[in-house]
Amino acid sequence: MLINEMFLSVQGEGRTMGLPTVFVRLSGCNLDCRWCDTRYAEEGGSEMTLEEVMAGINGYRIRHVCLTGGEPLWHNEAPELISRLLEERKHVTLETNGSLSIAGLPEHPELLISMDYKCPSSGMEARMLLDNLKRLRPKDQLKFVVADKDDLERAEEVLRKHGPDCPAIFTPVGGLTLAPVVDFVLKRKLEVRVLPQLHKLIWGERRGV
Repeated sequence: MLINEMFLSVQGEGRTMGLPTVFVRLSGCNLDCRWCDTRYAEEGGSEMTLEEVMAGINGYRIRHVCLTGGEPLWHNEAPELISRLLEERKHVTLETNGSLSIAGLPEHPELLISMDYKCPSSGMEARMLLDNLKRLRPKDQLKFVVADKDDLERAEEVLRKHGPDCPAIFTPVGGLTLAPVVDFVLKRKLEVRVLPQLHKLIWGERRGV
């Protein structure tokens, strides 16, 4: 599988924010979001076997692992990698863009599916696989990256219409401008988490963190 980078940091997003985590960023993506902040992961990287990836992860001696991209599920080996990590008692967060099916992933208490719903500003909303929404479990999370009021209203509509059985997270494009998002959530009385991107608060726009 094509690995763009592997590094140790703290989780910057979602329910496990702040926890020391090994990040495995896979190269390549089937979407082209207008505001993508990891465009460098669209290409390049090093071809690694599953054994090499596992050895690299285990070398950090950290329980939490995040598979990100790009788009991890674009790689045929991703489900096997997830299963191998779970067998070794890792807690795995899979960050996926919502356009590829999550059916068939292991039903395991230590697998957290962190799925995006791409709002209109991304230019990719038409690619969302709505069937995924009903497959999310209470321990998973659904993330909306929002750029403007249209995005916020669309996120609210998706939640009210589809009612996924997991927490929802609103994060502004860029990860830091929280006030307009908070104002909208409070005004509409939405039961969602408004979260920054912690790594950008700490290090700014840097790779490998």
